[in-house]
Amino acid sequence: MSQQLPNEIVLRPATAADVPLLLSLIGELADYVHLRDQMDITEQGLHKALFAKHVASALLMEWRGETAGYAIYFYSFSTFTGLSGIYLEDVFVRPAYRGKGIGHAVFTHLARKACEEGCGRMEWECLNWNEPSITFYEKLGAVQKKDSRGYRLSGDALRTAAGL
Repeated sequence: MSQQLPNEIVLRPATAADVPLLLSLIGELADYVHLRDQMDITEQGLHKALFAKHVASALLMEWRGETAGYAIYFYSFSTFTGLSGIYLEDVFVRPAYRGKGIGHAVFTHLARKACEEGCGRMEWECLNWNEPSITFYEKLGAVQKKDSRGYRLSGDALRTAAGL
């Protein structure tokens, strides 16, 4: 179901037919954050993750009927609180649509979803250099985690850790 919001903003769940559009938007995000060289996802992989395995969900953002951006999120779990949470993997509003309240609408939507579903929190990461996003998140009331570091195993390091 689409959520109609003020200022001609529409948020709607992505469908399988939206996979090519989502992949294009992911590419735009990759370009914006200068990480296109790390983008390996394919239409088939995205379709499988979202619509076969259901490991994440995607929202499309529209402004006056035009695609303005997307968000991809999934559920996490905290052993300390005993509660699930929403982890926002990607949120991207195309530059031409920034400043129109679309990002705020997405965070309001997902925060409401988290509260309605009994989640204890929403979390996401932001690149250190992305000052416009950092300012936006802080205006929402989000606080930077200062007591942890993110780590990742991928590629050869992942295979080595797996003993493969």
